[in-house]
Amino acid sequence: MPSVKKVRPVRRSVSLRPEIDNKVRKIAQHQKRSTNRVLENLIETGLQAKEAEKRRFLGLVDCLRTTTDSKELQTIKEELARLTFGS
Repeated sequence: MPSVKKVRPVRRSVSLRPEIDNKVRKIAQHQKRSTNRVLENLIETGLQAKEAEKRRFLGLVDCLRTTTDSKELQTIKEELARLTFGS
């Protein structure tokens, strides 16, 4: 059986604006979890969302290269612009 290497957590110090801190505390109370666990989950979710957005962008770029339909081409361009510059 392969050995499992235990990964030690890394300690970070962050400063939060009071309104963000209040939201984190409320979530922690509601979920009956520590604020550290809530922050870790929020960061992980944010990183996953960024990765999904990158995959979406690259998928649209592939479609942009292969489409011959002018209407689809315009739709893809608009979606790429939205992803790049916001709504």
